[in-house]
Amino acid sequence: MTEHAIPAGQAHLPYGTPDVPRIAVRGEARLEVDPETARIDICINARGTDRRAALDDLTRRNQYVVDLIRGYGSEVEKLETGSFTLTPQLTERGRHERVRAYLGTVHLTATLNDFTALGELVTRLADLDLTRVDGPWWGLRPHSPAYREARQQAVREAVQRAREYAAALGAELTAVVEIADAGAENTVQSAMPPAPGGVMRAGYGGAAPAPAPALDLEPQRQTVYAHVNARFTMTRPVL
Repeated sequence: MTEHAIPAGQAHLPYGTPDVPRIAVRGEARLEVDPETARIDICINARGTDRRAALDDLTRRNQYVVDLIRGYGSEVEKLETGSFTLTPQLTERGRHERVRAYLGTVHLTATLNDFTALGELVTRLADLDLTRVDGPWWGLRPHSPAYREARQQAVREAVQRAREYAAALGAELTAVVEIADAGAENTVQSAMPPAPGGVMRAGYGGAAPAPAPALDLEPQRQTVYAHVNARFTMTRPVL
């Protein structure tokens, strides 16, 4: 079967000609995959009537938590300190403002790739005094193979859709003219944030007398989307 070339004077047109029709389609993919990482946020607190004592207590608590998390080795992909504050708390009544206590806070973020270790770690952290744990937030790594698979599946779906359109006209595809991410011609789309999991919090009570059992956490499956716009040329339809 003879393929038809696009005339040079019409190559820039976004549409085809009777001899060289074009097909514009959209390819989509939606995958459900297991998460690769889980992130937890840890808030460590210390409170005292003396500034230096509160700071020393916060430093000690922070070091203990950091050592505890680092003790899991390669199962922890990332450990970061978000912020540190030491705030004086003033008396609520009286003509003169007086400091009645100092409240110190350190925020940490830990990202793990082993979810069995995650269940044990959150329990040990939640067992500590004046410590709050939030999470987990399940997610995928920026260069996860799942994104590549979704993009490839979207392209395959676009080709299949274009072939079906051409077949309905008694024609065949001859060439691909363009494949572009949806919206790539105009704007840059932002990535969808990973869906958060449940929230676990430790109140300001005392630690349990015995270690609590590890939480049995069920990872939340992640949804990966991909959309492409594609244009093809096809043979002259048989009408």
